[in-house]
Amino acid sequence: MEQFDKRRLHAGSLLTAGLFIISLASTTLAQSQPNKWERSIKAFEALDKKKKPQLGSLLFIGSSSIRRWKTMTKDFPDHSVINRGFGGSEIADSIHFADRIIHPYKPKHVLLYAGDNDMARGKSAEIVLADFKKFISTIHMKLPKAQISFIAIKPSLSRWKLAKKMAKANNLIKVHCETDNRLGFIDIWKPMLGNDGKPKPELFAKDGLHLNSKGYALWTKTVTPYLIKD
Repeated sequence: MEQFDKRRLHAGSLLTAGLFIISLASTTLAQSQPNKWERSIKAFEALDKKKKPQLGSLLFIGSSSIRRWKTMTKDFPDHSVINRGFGGSEIADSIHFADRIIHPYKPKHVLLYAGDNDMARGKSAEIVLADFKKFISTIHMKLPKAQISFIAIKPSLSRWKLAKKMAKANNLIKVHCETDNRLGFIDIWKPMLGNDGKPKPELFAKDGLHLNSKGYALWTKTVTPYLIKD
């Protein structure tokens, strides 16, 4: 009987371990499903066929904070600008689609806003840095002279509980950007905080996550000095 119980206990342990591995694999897969963005990428490609973007432009890429920046062309009138933001995406997604929505444009300056969703889905500051490094190598492999700027992960009302992790990721990326003159870090974190050290509510849409017109006006003012002139 004792031997039977040991075998049953062993079998139970194996089952638990197996379920854990399956769960872990499922979670990893759920966090990295680039095909979910295929419709968005095809929409960009359709736009490119109708009107080919100017080569050597400024390319803004990343998640919904870029996608929802509808006034971008007007905000940067002295520049040729391409917006390739697709909502909900992570850094890894921009890497995955680089051959379709980055490299073909041969941008002289790539501005990435991502990492926000990454951290909301459980990625650590160190993983976000590692993903950004991979993004850099992916771009510079084919466009070695391209300037790459990381727009700091923003502080938001709805994700303020992640503030410490986000601030750590921003600092790690800022330090890394100082190692290469082709890299830049655009700090939008500090300008978005009020005197109480918390995000300014007047910069956000009702959801407390996305920016409103005042938020984008602040981003425009902050980003402009970093742009490469035509």
